[in-house]
Amino acid sequence: MELLQSIWFYLWGLLWAVFFMTEGFDFGIGMLYPFLGKDEKDKEIMLHVLGPTWNGNEVWLISAAGVTFAAFPAVYSVMFSSLYCPIMLILFALILRGVSLEFQTHSRVETHSRASLHTIWDGCIFLGSFIPTISFGLIFGNIFKGLELDKNGLINISSIFNPYAIFTSFFFLVLFLNHGALWLSFRTEGEINKKSAKAANILWVIVFIGFILFLVSTKLLTPLYQNFISKPLLHIVVIIPFLSILLIKRFLNKEDFFKAWLCSSVAIIGFTFIGIIGLYPNMMPSVIDPSYTLTAFNSSSSLFTLKIMFGVVALFVPTVISYQIWSYTLFKDKVTKKDLGEFGY
Repeated sequence: MELLQSIWFYLWGLLWAVFFMTEGFDFGIGMLYPFLGKDEKDKEIMLHVLGPTWNGNEVWLISAAGVTFAAFPAVYSVMFSSLYCPIMLILFALILRGVSLEFQTHSRVETHSRASLHTIWDGCIFLGSFIPTISFGLIFGNIFKGLELDKNGLINISSIFNPYAIFTSFFFLVLFLNHGALWLSFRTEGEINKKSAKAANILWVIVFIGFILFLVSTKLLTPLYQNFISKPLLHIVVIIPFLSILLIKRFLNKEDFFKAWLCSSVAIIGFTFIGIIGLYPNMMPSVIDPSYTLTAFNSSSSLFTLKIMFGVVALFVPTVISYQIWSYTLFKDKVTKKDLGEFGY
């Protein structure tokens, strides 16, 4: 039973890591959108880069939330009730982003559409990417650090706005901005390519410093390093994202933006797993009393349910991965002004 619970714990972490990796560059481009897209053609190019993949990437969010509900119902209950405010902000922001992307695309092909509407949708695309980014950072920063949980859930909602969680939100922000700038550099050419590459180079410095500060603050302010200390071989999980971040700069200097983006993807997954491995087996740790902590062992579904769900995931996840590989392969070519169609993406 414990083996299956442990497998599900790491599957849960993997789904969140893949979501941050895939949706991270969409959020990053959305946040860069009003700043790098100085003219209408550049903004259309950015929309074309976002268009084919953003909604497919959200499948991983649905999968992660679904696994939380099915495999760890107690965690789902406490997480979605205690962290209700940031989760609802994420939900409304994602709806806003989806609507604004569609309306912005269609409004650009209507010659009578007012410029003021474009400005409104530009702002909504930014907010629909910025709010989920900082909210996810706040949520996972608190999970990594531990929450003020008792038997009834979170005691004080204001406690989630602690320095460590706020810093984690900031690190999510710069990590996703850099991830988005790298993908934009890979998929574009011309002026927008130069601007996104310049942004990626600047953001890399902040990401590198932020990662070092994340490691230091995590060591000082959270219990995550206890697992790493007890099992020194686990430090490879720290080394991999660190080396990946260094390689981002190397490939940026060579203008090999795809390899730089791949390294960024590895760094995001590695960063997430520093937290996941450090947490194990805890999922919603309580800083008030360890007896209130929800773990993979005291909050999972029955053995029968876990076995059934494992079969579903074994079928579902490879299908989604295959579809997304096909989708990314189909839209791997650079987007130029010549590709801007009459009806948007």
